[in-house]
Amino acid sequence: MSKNIFYLFPGQGAQFPGMGLDLLENAEANGCGETVKRLFSLASDIFGRDIAGLIRNSSPEELQKTDIAQLAITLVNLAAAAFLVEKGIRPAGCAGFSLGEYSALAATGIISEEECLFLVTKRGKAMQAAIDRIPPGPSAPGMAAVIGMVPEKVEALIAEWKKKEAFELNAANFNSFKQVVVSGSAGALEEAENRFLEAGAKRFIRLNVAGPYHSPFMKGAAEEFDNYLNKIEFKDPVIPFFSNVSGKQIKSGEEAKALARRHMLEGVRWTDEEAAIAALKPELLLEVGPGKVLQGLWKDTGSNIPCYGAGNLAEINNSALKSNQRFGRVINPSARIKNLEVI
Repeated sequence: MSKNIFYLFPGQGAQFPGMGLDLLENAEANGCGETVKRLFSLASDIFGRDIAGLIRNSSPEELQKTDIAQLAITLVNLAAAAFLVEKGIRPAGCAGFSLGEYSALAATGIISEEECLFLVTKRGKAMQAAIDRIPPGPSAPGMAAVIGMVPEKVEALIAEWKKKEAFELNAANFNSFKQVVVSGSAGALEEAENRFLEAGAKRFIRLNVAGPYHSPFMKGAAEEFDNYLNKIEFKDPVIPFFSNVSGKQIKSGEEAKALARRHMLEGVRWTDEEAAIAALKPELLLEVGPGKVLQGLWKDTGSNIPCYGAGNLAEINNSALKSNQRFGRVINPSARIKNLEVI
């Protein structure tokens, strides 16, 4: 039995060719073959293409496309979670960064895995369509990272500027106490660079992203996605679930669904979520899915609670070993040998 372990699910940007295929290929040997194969089959049926083949054969550029990336990342997140559960490491609570929030909705029982895969497929397609409608070039809206300024000051400055003028800039991702990502029009981003630097920011870095995510620029996509949200019943969470929009723990399915309607349009309050999670005193956190971004952001909080990766077979086996050691359980010697061979 696992102790007080929380899952953190990564979002778009964590994808890479080949991710999750080791989980599919080793699912039978690890006792979760039926679950993982069902997830890959469901994802392929919903999307209308072989997802394993896409992950295996796509270039980084193709896999980066929003309509493909969102389903692929979510699928790998859910497959990694299935491996952890099979090893007895069940979550005591869940949160997800941006797109990762949908994996958390499934892991906390608010929606089913099938409903999760359906929703992220529709979400990805709606957002890709919105991005395709944006004329390319230097006048296109985009995103930038404000480095070396606390989130509260970034948000206060944006609010101050908006009171004085029509300023198309919004805080999109509250990543850490020293990094906030903003979305805005080309003109607003150009002006904001000077203003943030004058106000004390260390750097202002324009990001190479497809569109201005988590901002009012996604209104058309959010309205289209609403049609699919309406089809899904959101149940009350069976374990703690934390919302990007509020940064707080959510107690009801009704509230979770209301916040899901705002998710594309408002910022990801990840620093608030981290604080809310820390207040529940977890003993261990796992980044369940590809990449290491959330481990880095958790480290930035200064917490002494460890956060390990759990996105591939080697990481999952290693996390299981560390979990066993941390909680003082006796490990089957043959299982340990098997884990070391895999790693």
